[in-house]
Amino acid sequence: MNRRKPKKTRKYAPMKRMLSLRDQRLKEKDRLIPEKKEKKDPSALKEREVPQYPSGLFFQYNTQLGPPYHILVNTNFINFSIKAKLDLVQSMMDCLYAKCIPCITDCVMAETEKLGQKYRVALGIAKDPRFERLRVYIKEPMQMTA
Repeated sequence: MNRRKPKKTRKYAPMKRMLSLRDQRLKEKDRLIPEKKEKKDPSALKEREVPQYPSGLFFQYNTQLGPPYHILVNTNFINFSIKAKLDLVQSMMDCLYAKCIPCITDCVMAETEKLGQKYRVALGIAKDPRFERLRVYIKEPMQMTA
């Protein structure tokens, strides 16, 4: 019976090992000397660099926004308000405590019309005169999906 020695796989691009700069085998002058950290005085005042933000953005909320609020509404928003049996404009005003103007784009109107008879209530709400119509200049209506 012939017994062959299994082939040893060759290592691809073997690297030579390097000594660390903190290795004990290096001479004292060649070693990396660890830097000593200074202990900070806990009673000293701490200074920080804080980036300058516009004064209207306090806690990153724009305080310069104010009523009347223009709210962009899509098909899903209308459908969920129907399911929850909420009057859309009244609920917006109750939520934001200010006058709200719901805005609806032509794309959303086209999508609501395409949905057919099942969504005729949503179409009726979308055609409400309190809603502001926005013209969007795109080639084809976008599908609003959640």
